[in-house]
Amino acid sequence: MVSGPNLNETSIVSGGYGGSGDGLIPTGSGRHPSHSATPAGPGDEVARGIAGEKFDIVKKWGINTYKCTKQLLSERFGRGSRTVDLELELQIELLRETKRKYESVLQLGRALTAHLYSLLQTQHALGDAFADLSQKSPELQEEFGYNAETQKLLCKNGETLLGAVNFFVSSINTLVTKTMEDTLMTVKQYEAARLEYDAYRTDLEELSLGPRDAGTRGRLESAQATFQAHRDKYEKLRGDVAIKLKFLEENKIKVMHKQLLLFHNAVSAYFAGNQKQLEQTLQQFNIKLRPPGAEKPSWLEEQ
Repeated sequence: MVSGPNLNETSIVSGGYGGSGDGLIPTGSGRHPSHSATPAGPGDEVARGIAGEKFDIVKKWGINTYKCTKQLLSERFGRGSRTVDLELELQIELLRETKRKYESVLQLGRALTAHLYSLLQTQHALGDAFADLSQKSPELQEEFGYNAETQKLLCKNGETLLGAVNFFVSSINTLVTKTMEDTLMTVKQYEAARLEYDAYRTDLEELSLGPRDAGTRGRLESAQATFQAHRDKYEKLRGDVAIKLKFLEENKIKVMHKQLLLFHNAVSAYFAGNQKQLEQTLQQFNIKLRPPGAEKPSWLEEQ
């Protein structure tokens, strides 16, 4: 580590008003310096203490970064050993793959809500047009009339289906962006702790193979203590990841069982034209729609 200049050192350029060029005090005045060195006060001591603490933090961060970077490069080029928990690594990779697939389902679900919303707008406009023509075309009043009623019924059922699909999409979004993401954040912390653990393990192994003298023994004891601290951190995070993965799997099954049943029942009832079953599906899952005439948010706002 290359050390910087000492902050307590002050460079002084010599020179005098009298032209001597080597005096620190202006010549020709005949006066003695009117000031003397002021002793450091309590505030200066505190400032130096804070600066020292910050320097130590930066120094430790630099050493840790160097060791971890060295370990990472060694692993990538096949020169360093890496601690692997095969069972846990497999579960983590499975979670990442599951998250990618659920994100695809979430994207398709949002596209479906957009199409349904557009369809409802079209059906509503068509129903209004039929109703208007029914009033203005006596010879086709009946035909326009029942087509207008059909479109209104389709709109009502479509709004119910849209409510169910929105609920499905919202639940998948929570599962992906919150529950799964929270577990993956812990996984990232675990992977960083694993890299630190292996970096300090390698450092300890290299010191153990070196010569033994008074200075080396001190460094070896310090390396052993640092290694143990990183080992404890690694073991704790490995346990945290295992627990979170277990609970995530249980929660995922519970949530998806409910949501897939909702989606199936709502879509089946809608396309079968079974209005009663469609409404019962929403009641079963405690989904409440806005009352007719209430200001409705866009489907984007409901996500």
